[in-house]
Amino acid sequence: MKKWLSNIGPGTLITAAFIGPGTVTVCTLAGVKFGYTLLWALALSIIACIVLQEMAARLGIITQKGLSEVLKSQFKNKVVRWILISIIISAIFIGNAAYEAGNISGGVLGLSTILGSPYVDLNGFSLNYVSLIIGVLAFILLYIGNYKILERSLIILVLFMSLAFIVTAIVTKPSLSSIFKGFVPDLESEKLFTIIGLIGTTVVPYNLFLHASLVKEKWNKSTDLPTARKDTIIAIILGGLMSMAIIIAGAAIQNTEVNNAADLAKSLEPIFGSTAKYILSIGLFAAGITSAITAPLAAAYVVKGCLGWDVGLKSRKFRGVWMFILLLGVVFSSLGIKSIEIIQFAQIANGLLLPIIAGFLLWVMNKKNLLGDYVNSNIQNILGFLILIVTVFLGARSVWKVIVNL
Repeated sequence: MKKWLSNIGPGTLITAAFIGPGTVTVCTLAGVKFGYTLLWALALSIIACIVLQEMAARLGIITQKGLSEVLKSQFKNKVVRWILISIIISAIFIGNAAYEAGNISGGVLGLSTILGSPYVDLNGFSLNYVSLIIGVLAFILLYIGNYKILERSLIILVLFMSLAFIVTAIVTKPSLSSIFKGFVPDLESEKLFTIIGLIGTTVVPYNLFLHASLVKEKWNKSTDLPTARKDTIIAIILGGLMSMAIIIAGAAIQNTEVNNAADLAKSLEPIFGSTAKYILSIGLFAAGITSAITAPLAAAYVVKGCLGWDVGLKSRKFRGVWMFILLLGVVFSSLGIKSIEIIQFAQIANGLLLPIIAGFLLWVMNKKNLLGDYVNSNIQNILGFLILIVTVFLGARSVWKVIVNL
């Protein structure tokens, strides 16, 4: 067990980051609306995620720099460099603060399905105490500042989350033949936005920054690349199986109004018994808390790299960034503040950021002066270019959706 744990690395933290309440909700709605028919889209999303995250990990190990640090080094023009840095910090910093509220709220939804209302009345003032509990748990793990403790805590939570979602899917007794049919591509126009949503919740821009920074905490030699690659592939496939399990569970619901994962948990109870509700609710709680830990951590790594801080996990500057993100998330979640404008900004910023970062990553992974013999192969470039086209489409759609809704 000790040897097995020692070989597990940052890939698990990436899985913890992208399997959050947003992913759980999108996969739930995909299953409820379209049954198993979008499993193929999720499979393609997982492949895209593996391709990009492997590039980020390889970049981090070979250069021993984070993605934002490499970006700074490749643009000599100060004006261009600071424009890019400003875009990245704005998108990651404010975007992660907005999504942090969603992560904590997702964890609250999971527990409230079991415990009932999470609100307590204090002299006419309503306070969400579960948000505070989740915030304190995330704070303790981040404040310890020990990478191994953080990594292993998230490994346990991810394994727990995996078990919860996969057991829930098994309980629904799905048709295997129907599941296999779900891997046949189907591009009906009514499914397009859901397909894009599945890609958008799996291929996350801040995860590319997080992965390149985290690998340096564990590996520092080119001989570590096969281990890092294996870690990335296994962890992301595990995340993909979790997402597929949620779609399968959602497909079991018939003629029921389901708007999020908490509704799915409640809907499963009359059909499959209270056990299914509890298992899925605990899985949603784990999804919320794991993403609540990784989002502030990613923001701190991005700011550190962009501003050139030569500091560790326990430094005041580093802690100051993640504390601010975590605090905003707890406040928005516990007070029930609807941060619509911030979330809209986050959608626009991340919609613009994803193709920019994917394009930059693809460009930099072909620079011999930076990576030597570890540049992209032809196959990796072809896959990367196809993913870039999809991310441009995804980004344009994300921005357009927000503009239309203004």
